[in-house]
Amino acid sequence: MPFTDHTFQAKINLHYIEYPDNGPALLLMHGLTANAHAFDGLAAAGLGDDHHVFSVDLRGRGLSDHPAFHYSIQDHANDILALLDHLKLDTVVLCGHSFGGLLGIYLAANYPSRVSKLIILDAAARMNPNAAEMLGYRLSKLDVIYPSWEQYLEEVKAAPYNTFWDEAMLGYYEADVRPAINGGVTPRSNLTNIIEASIGLSKISWTSELEKIQAPTLLINAPEDYTMNEPLLPDNYARDTVDLLPHGTYIRVNGNHQTMLYGKGAIQIVKAIRTFLKDK
Repeated sequence: MPFTDHTFQAKINLHYIEYPDNGPALLLMHGLTANAHAFDGLAAAGLGDDHHVFSVDLRGRGLSDHPAFHYSIQDHANDILALLDHLKLDTVVLCGHSFGGLLGIYLAANYPSRVSKLIILDAAARMNPNAAEMLGYRLSKLDVIYPSWEQYLEEVKAAPYNTFWDEAMLGYYEADVRPAINGGVTPRSNLTNIIEASIGLSKISWTSELEKIQAPTLLINAPEDYTMNEPLLPDNYARDTVDLLPHGTYIRVNGNHQTMLYGKGAIQIVKAIRTFLKDK
């Protein structure tokens, strides 16, 4: 599906992509180390057919600026609020995957007038107790210089969480890297900034944040194995989070924390979002 690139200046330069449509605005926020193209699979499944979709590169990721410091959840929230102001959107439907889902929770809890509905993709008040170790494979690939794009892509396809390949993944991984020395490539996200963002999450009482949210909220969970033969967000933890929400709904889809955004999982997510957004 065609998209356009945009950059605007808030406290930093933020990049976002837009899938134009006359429908209601829907803002997508990606995961911890990801980028705006993480949702290309949802776009391929038709998400932008009836909604005006925006997908942002969070600070320190993709084509947005990479400041040396300031990766708290409030820093990220300020960027999103500035983007909404830039787009002249008083209120918006927010949809976030993983880290982006937690950012959505924070925004809906603390800036309720800006969020009409909230969609959380595989994020919760608590994740798998082994989450840090399970994310280790992905984090170990940051700050690595690969000899070529082809070798990087070969390693990506062999990652334990990529249990199948979908062509919609290609744009995401192309956006994940920048040119490095001697014709190689390296991930755009750097480990120091990602660690600071992760530490910021640990300082928030997510249970308290969830209980404050008055916007209708949909949590979509993909509890197939991610790494270590375990899901990153077990079904029971996801349901516990929905129970904390004053107006929460739970949906389960195919895939794991990564592959849910593609293939059959993406089709199921788009269907669930459409149904959720049609409900009054």
